Amino acid sequence: MKNLLKFGAILLGAAFVLSSCGSKERSTTTGWKYNDTKWGGFEKLDYEGQPTGPNLVLIEGGTFNMGITEQDVTYDWNNIPRRVTVSSFYLDETEVANIDYREYLFWINRVFGESYPEVYQDALPDTLVWREELSYNEPFVETYFRHPSYDNYPVVGVSWIQATEYCKWRTDRVNEMMLIEKGILNPNTEQKDEDNFNTEAYLVGQYQGDVRKNLKDLRTGGERPVRFEDGIMLPDYRLPTEAEWEYAALALQGNQTSEKDERISDRRFYPWDGNTVRYQKRDKYQGDLLANFKRGKGDYMGMAGKLNDDAHIPAPVRSFLPNDFGLYNMAGNVNEWVLDLYRPLTSETLSDVENHDLNPYRGGKFQKMELDEDGRPVEKDSLGRLRYQYVTDEEAANRDNYKTGMVYNYLDGDKQSQAYYDYGKHTLISDKARVYKGGSWADRAF
Repeated sequence: MKNLLKFGAILLGAAFVLSSCGSKERSTTTGWKYNDTKWGGFEKLDYEGQPTGPNLVLIEGGTFNMGITEQDVTYDWNNIPRRVTVSSFYLDETEVANIDYREYLFWINRVFGESYPEVYQDALPDTLVWREELSYNEPFVETYFRHPSYDNYPVVGVSWIQATEYCKWRTDRVNEMMLIEKGILNPNTEQKDEDNFNTEAYLVGQYQGDVRKNLKDLRTGGERPVRFEDGIMLPDYRLPTEAEWEYAALALQGNQTSEKDERISDRRFYPWDGNTVRYQKRDKYQGDLLANFKRGKGDYMGMAGKLNDDAHIPAPVRSFLPNDFGLYNMAGNVNEWVLDLYRPLTSETLSDVENHDLNPYRGGKFQKMELDEDGRPVEKDSLGRLRYQYVTDEEAANRDNYKTGMVYNYLDGDKQSQAYYDYGKHTLISDKARVYKGGSWADRAF
């Protein structure tokens, strides 16, 4: 995001959906029958493919050169090219619009407003981001987020923490919708406080809801709630990693020379071909801008009668042509939050031997669910969520694949690397500095 912070794409990890299969099939290792109560009721389901959630686009994974694709004219060396691979994933077709975020606020206020008004207050976007010392933008402070004229414009003034909370909420609402559409739950608009649908709480039996009809339990012959193994519910929504976002933005599959080989004819600097932000083909669209950028000093949208991008502030989320993945505004309009913590030289610490170049990401803190003495999840919190705690270094010491619970500074600030960031004295880099991508309407195209 820039000063007008917005989070755009929200990501959902690829998974699979399963459905019931015939009861005559047997295990290839034991010979026992699947899906048969007489044989214990172990279920085997046929793969059909994961349903696509609302507004999502499937991004087929692959390898690409992450980082700067042109000469580093400023010699910052903070985006050094490196080859990485990302797994397939889902990404929002558009940025999150004002009406989408207002729906989120409406739900929060309805469920938590009476008992926990601070939850609603903490989720409100910062509309004061529109203010500038020598500009009169007060109408946008009052109208941009609330007025229906801007319903389909991207939400701005949203922090990284707010964006991640929105992702958690969306996970639960989409999965609740899935269960309602499958006839398992009835819609329940009377949810209050901790008694609200949470995916994890439902899966461990700490939320019942208004049950319409549960699934048949082949183990007992009775009924049971949905399990994650049933493939009805979707995996968690989250922000994309920086690598995933860049891969989706470039959409290099559009320059594949043939479906029979792996050759890419031309690399890209933008989500489209060429080194200009104007449409190049000789037709009626030739010369039109392909993204919402500031064109030059004092020129945000061109002259009346022939506006160059028709947007002096953010444009509606479906403006301009989508890229070859079908994603809108992956350059310009508003900056978009990603999951990563910012470190200028993370690319130099990636280890091929350690497989760091597969789904690269910096910023994780390993967690574990809080369990009682019987090994069951402890009672959910006041907002209806399961409780988690961070993995300590002592707990991770005996692991082979990681040795620390908080990996913010792994190979970049720990004792092993001897790198040290003294925030406020030597640098503004800290463990709270997150990455945003894409450029905004107020930026010039590089």
